[in-house]
Amino acid sequence: MKLWIYPLMVVFAASCYGTLSTMVKLAIGEGYSASEAISSQYIIGFLLATVLYMATQRKLPRFHGGFKVILLAGIFTAATGIVYGQALIYLPASLAVVMLFQFTWIGTLIDCIVRRRLPTRPEFISLLVLFVGTILAAGVLDVDLSGIDWRGWVYGFAAAVTFALNMNINAKQVDGMNTTTRLFLVSFIAMIMIALFQTPEIVWNGKLFTESLFIYGLALGLLGIIIPIYFFVIAVPKVGGAMSSILSAMELPVAVMVSVIVLSETLSWLQVVGILVILTGMTIPTYADIRKKKKLKVV
Repeated sequence: MKLWIYPLMVVFAASCYGTLSTMVKLAIGEGYSASEAISSQYIIGFLLATVLYMATQRKLPRFHGGFKVILLAGIFTAATGIVYGQALIYLPASLAVVMLFQFTWIGTLIDCIVRRRLPTRPEFISLLVLFVGTILAAGVLDVDLSGIDWRGWVYGFAAAVTFALNMNINAKQVDGMNTTTRLFLVSFIAMIMIALFQTPEIVWNGKLFTESLFIYGLALGLLGIIIPIYFFVIAVPKVGGAMSSILSAMELPVAVMVSVIVLSETLSWLQVVGILVILTGMTIPTYADIRKKKKLKVV
């Protein structure tokens, strides 16, 4: 049973990410910009990480090596939010999700390059299944692709690359640093990035703490910073960057289902089939890996 814990943690963390697009849409519906919603996510996420760190640690954070890993994790975490937010400006939401989900094969490719290996058969089959499922679940077959601004494609692909890089960076452990400290430092670096490229003025103009934007920021901070980073830091090193990228495909079914429940968006039978296909594709490499580990234990 323990063999399933870490893959499930990755799936749960990715599921949290799947709720973010709906919350950003709700914030936009109340008159806030996407930039303000994203800024509130990272600012409040850092504040929550600070409270958690102060409540559990009794000393200042120290590096015992691994500064590059922490720095890159913070940069890629923030970069994904920034470029994906830009992609949503130029692309339909369904197509933006499809572009983001290119991280599944990009993450596997990066892992193969880093480890100097070829994709395993279960990984290759899983990626093919996930690609088909993603197209169906996102409803792209009903989207008119003519006249879409080229910047949308660029930002969407950039979001996929930064998310894949972030997943592979999380696969690297930092000796002598616990999860809470790593969360604190990564969220701090991510907040600095957001302050440079988004709308940090929501802090000093009072908008963040006096309006409903704080509620959205709190939800986005919990589900977009605290929970996923904490779980990824623990689970990804155990699961591996390639498999984590595949398991994170759970984000799409959750994004579709939340939008249907909260935003009352329609769900076609093709999308239902796509969700089932994605769930099937996710289980292929995990099941193969667990069977392999069990066989090794028997031997």
